[in-house]
Amino acid sequence: MPNSLRPQDNASDMTDPWSDLDEAGTGLTVNDFLTTMLSQLATALRSSVTEPYASQFNLTVPEWRLLALLAHGKELSFAELVRQSTSDKALVSRTLRLLEDRGLVTLEAEGNTPRKRLICRITPAGEALHAQVIPLAQRGQASVIRMLSPEERHGLYVGLRKLHGICTSAGKA
Repeated sequence: MPNSLRPQDNASDMTDPWSDLDEAGTGLTVNDFLTTMLSQLATALRSSVTEPYASQFNLTVPEWRLLALLAHGKELSFAELVRQSTSDKALVSRTLRLLEDRGLVTLEAEGNTPRKRLICRITPAGEALHAQVIPLAQRGQASVIRMLSPEERHGLYVGLRKLHGICTSAGKA
């Protein structure tokens, strides 16, 4: 378990405003909003789990995220990399240029139009760095996930995947 992550309280002792939630959301405070809780959790995980192993290899969290996505996909368009990273275009562009300067990715414009498609590829050096970092990333993620019981893990995983599917398909009929 990462040093900075210690159970702060017993979750079973917490008041649960979601169990008897009505359609109007009566009684929910902003701290009970799913968006707030997930944002706070993502920030806490980034600083306590991801930053330590990324910085060990002189990577920022956005650099690691893009490198990992390219290691998995080998080649992605800029637009697809933006979509999968859930980052904004400007951050992805800046981060890719930094990774390119370090020889970890290559960027190649495809087409002759002003709106060329940018293809992003991981280099052998990028793959080698990814191979060094990924075991630490997997171990760090597992240490946090394993703080939950197997039942809690299953429920959280299924619930998050379900909500993601609902939210990403909303309006696409």
